[in-house]
Amino acid sequence: MNTKLHAVTDANGRPISLFMTAGQVSDYTAAAALLDSLPKAQWLLGDRGYDADWFRDALQAKGIKPCIPGRKSRSQPIRYDKRRYKRRNRIEIMLGRLKDWRRVANRYDRCPTVFMSAIGLAATVLY
Repeated sequence: MNTKLHAVTDANGRPISLFMTAGQVSDYTAAAALLDSLPKAQWLLGDRGYDADWFRDALQAKGIKPCIPGRKSRSQPIRYDKRRYKRRNRIEIMLGRLKDWRRVANRYDRCPTVFMSAIGLAATVLY
């Protein structure tokens, strides 16, 4: 069983909103689901999986500047702030801290609802 965890965090890397998808689902499908739960922010840092023109336009309509590198298959390269993008490691650190919980790391719960509950419990205790 393969899943992806998508997270919206604050500037310090604390989770605000979590969303889980199947492993084969593209990242910007989850971005559409998380778009409404985005807090007021100046920047959104995301990896290449979230690179879509409609997502960039939706972020700019909300007053958020996207800091997302373009996919390698793009014909026109996308400009982004590389120095600011390096701060994305806080999100990876948050996901790594969630995996300190053995139940989350080993995926003992096969039911997605129960697994998401374990992730929520771990996030509540950690942050």
